[in-house]
Amino acid sequence: MRFVQYQKNGGPQHLGAQISPDGDIFDISAVDSSIPNSLVKFLAAGNGGIEKAKRIVAAGKSVVSPSEVKFLSPITRPDKVVCVGLNYTGHCDEQNKPYPKEPMFFNKFPSCIVGPNDEVKLPSISNSVDWEVELAVVIGKTAKDIRRDQAQNHIFGYTIAQDISARDWQKERNHGQYLLGKSMDTFCPLGPAVVTKEFINANDLKITSTLNGKVKQCGNTSELIFKVDFLVAYLSEIVTLYPGDVILTGTPSGVGMHRSPPEYLKSGDVLESEIEGIGKMVNKIV
Repeated sequence: MRFVQYQKNGGPQHLGAQISPDGDIFDISAVDSSIPNSLVKFLAAGNGGIEKAKRIVAAGKSVVSPSEVKFLSPITRPDKVVCVGLNYTGHCDEQNKPYPKEPMFFNKFPSCIVGPNDEVKLPSISNSVDWEVELAVVIGKTAKDIRRDQAQNHIFGYTIAQDISARDWQKERNHGQYLLGKSMDTFCPLGPAVVTKEFINANDLKITSTLNGKVKQCGNTSELIFKVDFLVAYLSEIVTLYPGDVILTGTPSGVGMHRSPPEYLKSGDVLESEIEGIGKMVNKIV
């Protein structure tokens, strides 16, 4: 099942479910008033909501065509957005860096999340804004001090993320701290849906990003150095993971900074991000 957040005619946010990427949307938050219009709140309420959603879909109630809606980010206002650096073999290779022995974590402010078709705004204070397509994990149940073999019990599903980065702020300014360069407004497109874990093999997914019709990144999650289960368990030893928390798992080779010569996003560009089994995001750069 696929969970989406959307608006109709500029109205309030709705929470819906789909069976297929281009299929009709079942407006689960409209059918049952006990179901919130936020996926984060839906997950925090526990498994009862999932069962209600399945019954609504099975009954075919309150169907909406995708052509009638504006898709929002499927996750909004999570407690945290955690990112993993240098987690694809190809991304390490393009920098001539050894594969890390332990994962490298940083974070993005949740306020930089935007939808799968929203504009990405270039900040006036940076001239080196880059792309990084990533598989994102969505936590479904609170996780603290769990083992790797328990991680799947705490994962709800997966979506696509773009870890947009102001490389000058990431590398040269703010004393080399990543946070500001990663968290500028609109720097985290997410979507178009969160696909539940039973439909996704996180260790074997084609992942690509395309800029103005030209493929820039083309990899596979089989390249992940630290697998999803490991990352969730490892993080849970450090912080409590809450329902709706998002973990960006790293990016394959082909980012703009490491091209020769380097390439960066400019106004008018169209950035497409796609992951097998999840779908595609299309974001215009302005």
